[in-house]
Amino acid sequence: MSEVKFYSRNPVPVEMHKVKIVQKLSLLPAEERLQKMKDAGFNTFQLHNGDIFMDMLTDSGVNAMSDNMQSAMFRADDAYAGSETFYRMRDKLEEITGIANLLPAHQGRACENIIASRFVTPDSCVIMNYHFTTAKAHVTRLGGRVEELVKAEGLEPKSDLPFKGNIDLEAVENCIKNETPENIAYIRIEAGTNLIGGQPISYENMKDATDLAKKYGILTVLDASLLQDNLYFIKTREEGMKDKSLREITRMICDLYDIVYFSGRKFGFGRGGGILVRDEELFHSMEDLIPMFEGFLTYGGMSVKEMEALTVGFDETMDLDIISQGPQFINYCVNELDKMGIPVITPGGGLGAHINASAFVDHIPQEEYPAGALVCALYLCGGIRGMERGTLSEERNADGSERFASMELVRLALPRRVFTLSQVEYVIDRVKWVYDHRNLIGGLKFVHEPKTLRFFTGKLEPTSNWPEKLVEAYKADFGEDQ
Repeated sequence: MSEVKFYSRNPVPVEMHKVKIVQKLSLLPAEERLQKMKDAGFNTFQLHNGDIFMDMLTDSGVNAMSDNMQSAMFRADDAYAGSETFYRMRDKLEEITGIANLLPAHQGRACENIIASRFVTPDSCVIMNYHFTTAKAHVTRLGGRVEELVKAEGLEPKSDLPFKGNIDLEAVENCIKNETPENIAYIRIEAGTNLIGGQPISYENMKDATDLAKKYGILTVLDASLLQDNLYFIKTREEGMKDKSLREITRMICDLYDIVYFSGRKFGFGRGGGILVRDEELFHSMEDLIPMFEGFLTYGGMSVKEMEALTVGFDETMDLDIISQGPQFINYCVNELDKMGIPVITPGGGLGAHINASAFVDHIPQEEYPAGALVCALYLCGGIRGMERGTLSEERNADGSERFASMELVRLALPRRVFTLSQVEYVIDRVKWVYDHRNLIGGLKFVHEPKTLRFFTGKLEPTSNWPEKLVEAYKADFGEDQ
């Protein structure tokens, strides 16, 4: 049972768990939040967690562990080599995916480093349905290029299409012919397109794409970091999948790929990562990179306690009652905002609710980072920390000009089993207030701009005194102490 029916009212998502450990939150007054935002260089990554009321930056490594996950940590085997913990994790992944060979790594971007280091050469091409920031950075740092070939409908902010992460098969075949198969390092499919609203990809589209790759002898790679949400959408939205179990669907998906990698910070509710390699010879050609960059082959930079928790978390990911809460909470948040006329990405996808900043603050030019400005405004007016997913998250072109993002989004992530519905209602209320006062929001400009992954550590400043004006309007409505 993944959805509880109601008798006397309209249904709302119901948590299929009870809360046993809590962490105190605090809501700083708006004036203090303004100062914290200035100290952070108008970059929500630079805020201290103690200064945040609702941390919706990401679901990476901040999902709540279950009682069974925490208790499993006590049996961890901390041997440097040959840890029994590793073999338990490897065997569980083989049981679920059907792939026996596991290369452990400390998180998803470490997996991307290993894969890119092994297969990307200067001027080679990697085809993706859509890039993720670190996945693309690892390709480009080695001189490779990324071709993003998501179907055009995936970039439409509002629609009712169930699988907006699908790759354009015709464009893929044309790209292969233009590049030649020999110059394609691999085709990477992201199950849950992070940067365009967590939109899922269908099993049918994955099968067609991997069949095309096999036709031309091209390696296929699945980024399974957001697989749990994608599994939910395949089971509930895709024709012919409703009667299949999550385990059956997972095995069907993994059977399509040569390599499956994941961030355990998302997939499995823990902190770690891994690369599953189907072909043993290919596996052995990659394994020397693990001790070089990560750690020994039976821990790969992970804590063995986290590995034990992940092993239980993989099983929990196969439970519809457990993985349904995230998509249901996200869908509720998206639908409520949409009813209020607030521009959001529809339908609700995985990972979080996504606000279309291009439409929300359409008076801010793209070169002044509208999504970055909006994410700052939400912290100022509610203590909510979201994440910019737009031009600020891109890297500049070789000539120094901006590479404008296809979409300017603010992501309000909903970590699994962390927030209550009343907290989601608070977020909806504050987003509505900001929307009604959106004309007060202005742009941002860099004062410290790292060359790579600038959105993590860069510092910005407002192009005018708009933050002060916004805070004054907020205090007029909510008082001095909120």
